[in-house]
Amino acid sequence: METLQYLSPMGWKAIEIAVTLIVVAILFRWSGVIRYIPNDRLGILEKLWSFRGSVDNGFIALYGEAGFQPEVVRGGLHFFMPFQYSMHRANLVTIPQGQIGYVFARDGEPLPPTQTLASNVDADDFQDVRGFLTKGGQKGPQRKILREGTYAINLAQFIVLTAQSNYAVNLNASEQRLFADMSTLIADRNGFEPVVIHDAEDLIGIVTIHDGPALPDGEIIAPTVANNPKDPNFHNNFQDPEKFLNAGGYRGRQLQVLADGSYFLNRIFATVELVEKTIIDVGTVGVVVSYTGRRSADISGSSYRHGELVETGARGVWSTPLLPGKYAFNTFAGNIIIVPTTNFVLKWTKEQFGEHRLDENLSEVSLITKDAFEPVLPLSVVVHIDYMKAPLVVQRFGDIKRLVEQTLDPMVSAYFKNIAQTKTLIELLQERSEIQRKSGDEMREKFNSYSLELQEVLIGTPRANNGQNSIEQILIQLRERQIAVEKVETYKLQEAAAVQERTLREKQALAEQQAKITTSALTIEISENEGKAQLARTRQQAETIQVTAKAEAEKVRLAGLGEADRIKAVALADAERIKATGFADAQKVRAIGLAEAEATEKKVAAFGGPDYQLHSQVLMRFAEAIENGRLPLVPQIQVGGGGGEKGATNGLVEMMLSMLVADRLGQPASPPAVPAPTEQQ
Repeated sequence: METLQYLSPMGWKAIEIAVTLIVVAILFRWSGVIRYIPNDRLGILEKLWSFRGSVDNGFIALYGEAGFQPEVVRGGLHFFMPFQYSMHRANLVTIPQGQIGYVFARDGEPLPPTQTLASNVDADDFQDVRGFLTKGGQKGPQRKILREGTYAINLAQFIVLTAQSNYAVNLNASEQRLFADMSTLIADRNGFEPVVIHDAEDLIGIVTIHDGPALPDGEIIAPTVANNPKDPNFHNNFQDPEKFLNAGGYRGRQLQVLADGSYFLNRIFATVELVEKTIIDVGTVGVVVSYTGRRSADISGSSYRHGELVETGARGVWSTPLLPGKYAFNTFAGNIIIVPTTNFVLKWTKEQFGEHRLDENLSEVSLITKDAFEPVLPLSVVVHIDYMKAPLVVQRFGDIKRLVEQTLDPMVSAYFKNIAQTKTLIELLQERSEIQRKSGDEMREKFNSYSLELQEVLIGTPRANNGQNSIEQILIQLRERQIAVEKVETYKLQEAAAVQERTLREKQALAEQQAKITTSALTIEISENEGKAQLARTRQQAETIQVTAKAEAEKVRLAGLGEADRIKAVALADAERIKATGFADAQKVRAIGLAEAEATEKKVAAFGGPDYQLHSQVLMRFAEAIENGRLPLVPQIQVGGGGGEKGATNGLVEMMLSMLVADRLGQPASPPAVPAPTEQQ
């Protein structure tokens, strides 16, 4: 204060200006005229006053009333009316990769009593509050979930629950507790992560829907709806709640299961329970008893009067069993009864049973024999069930163990009790093989009436009950009796041995006396053998000579045949040679003759033709005849005949001359006229 007394007027003026500026800055800050929002955040406006008054109904002011505004303010510098708005800064909603966010609406249409979650058929954009409310969006938890990404959501209208935190503004203590409990519930269901079913785990997911219409009376499992990708309401394994409900889906446990894969499900809408796949081992089949499905007619046939069999998918016992393999079977919708199809052994033996444990409650059969003994009989039965008849067995008996204990055990026990009453204990022991064969034949028909195949009956040795030794005494007596029988047989054999020994000694003595006889007999036999040997040698020599002679004769015969063949071959060769030579000579003569004929023909043609040649040859032969016969050219005596026109006579010379003249003139020679004979007086 003392310092202020010494301030000059200028100092006071500066203080007044500074105070004024500070007051103005404070008022400017409080007025909210200018607001800055970082780009990684958003602003939610709350209108403090308005000439339109406050919101009449709801939580968000859609028409400029005072209250929370539907639009958000994004990053940047913004200007507002002074003292009219309050700015609530909030972070952007971020959903990490592979996680899910849940949305709760604080304003909207109220949910009807039958609806659990708010519908998002039309109002499905949580970043548009005005559009959400004007399209009829409902308040409360939403069916639609948020997948990975960053969202600018008005947190005054929507509260977003994630695994990391809950996004909201202006929550009171009760609301904070409510959403904390909801977040814990979702976390307990692993709802912030997708449902992941690994193939190696051999698990399936059983889905329970918590929204939608209730199941009809009499139904315990909701039927499968719209599981075909081509269906317009395909909900892709409950990941789209709106399409599931639009397809007619019911709330409750679903028949459809989730197989291997990842599924982003709203865990408030649908919960998933993981169960093991149904594994049917080799050597067994699974008979399905379905608790749900359509009503089906009985297909077991009129002769089967122990229940009904239905088609696959219907309610009841399915007529077709499941073969070995893995099945994604909903165990809440039915039961699979495992039936062995390989041969299995049922043992009526106390404290002994097979791996299937179907005979763990069986024990030896108590018998009463014809002679009043009370043994117990251990036995085993080998049984086979045809896999196509397994549904008939299950329909009739419920399961295989019940069949064994309530049907096969009393039937087999009664059968062997009846057999024992007709046999003594000794007969029961001695005739075990026959009883086993007979029991197999007779019991096989009874087993067939139960749709079973009896393979073999194996009977053990009867034994006494605990504390009794009567059977052991019988066995001791049997053993002693058998020993006595064996002794009798032994004595008989010893007696026969003594007789045989005496006979042997007699034969030995006889053998000693007959040594000389044996020697002489051997000498005679040697002589006979030598004679036979000499005879054999003689016969051998004769046969040798005979064979040699035959061989020589055959040799001569073969040599003669060979020589004859050689001569024949030479003769044939000479004949062929002569034939060829003659043919060649004939061809030569023919060729020479043809040549001479051709030459003669040409000569004849050169001398005037064949007629001239003929005349020439005739004249030459005539001249030769005259010369050789020394005949006069002019006969000494001429005999005259009749004259011609000129009165000349026709002599031989005249005829020849006329032929020559005619040939020269080229005219044919006329034959000489023959004189007519004169008639003599």
